[in-house]
Amino acid sequence: MSAERNSPDAVEARERDEELTVRDPVSAPDAEGVPRRTTRRFPLFTRDTARPEGGGRAASGDAPAPARQWPILAVLLAVGLGLLLTALDLFRLGTLLIGVALLAGAVLRWLVPDVGMLAVRSRFTDIVTYGGLGLAIALLALMVQPNPWLEIPFLKDTLHFTVSS
Repeated sequence: MSAERNSPDAVEARERDEELTVRDPVSAPDAEGVPRRTTRRFPLFTRDTARPEGGGRAASGDAPAPARQWPILAVLLAVGLGLLLTALDLFRLGTLLIGVALLAGAVLRWLVPDVGMLAVRSRFTDIVTYGGLGLAIALLALMVQPNPWLEIPFLKDTLHFTVSS
């Protein structure tokens, strides 16, 4: 009797039955026995994640890996150069380059249909995140003391009330 249970056909039948078992109320097998979603609700457990929109290769599949991921490499190289300039005591220029690199990442995410690994979340979220952080870093780099390149009057007044001389 146990020999029949462990036969290859019996094991395969058990595995097939386990695969087709409906574990949550949002999926049911169709006519061919393949589980199919019947509602728009999300399942309780996901088995994989979908790539974000635009997360495909930025170049053809036969191109070498760096060419397929050129958008994120361009942003990372610019950020790396900005960090190097900051380490070499060119703080304002280095942080400005980091901010501009993030702004360029937002523009790439907006304009280029497939940006590879630069696509992390939805297109809107990526653009807002890259753009917001890039703008904040660039503005802070322009306002850094001494001799700021950009002066915003209401920030100077706010600073005057918070720090006494």
